Amino acid sequence: MSTKLLVPLKLVTIVTERILEDRLLRKITELGAKGYTLTQASGKGSRGIRSSEWAGPDTRIESLVSAGVAEAIVEYVAESFFEHYAVIVYVQDAQVVRGEKYI
Repeated sequence: MSTKLLVPLKLVTIVTERILEDRLLRKITELGAKGYTLTQASGKGSRGIRSSEWAGPDTRIESLVSAGVAEAIVEYVAESFFEHYAVIVYVQDAQVVRGEKYI
């Protein structure tokens, strides 16, 4: 595959309690994300096994964004939610075909 077709972007992944879903989706869009993928998640981490019957499954949000938008999203999540919620955010480098759609 020709690397001329690839655009370097960042893949931001947020895994958190479902109660934060609407706020996070609204904010990452405000910060510049053009779209996202939303899936249900379950698992175990430092706070134990997640997902209760009353709260429902956790949420996994993924978005392909520019480096600047990725940084803004990470800062927002860290400052707003790390202290009081079960949330993880990580960023990976991505090479995306038709990446201009995401910036």
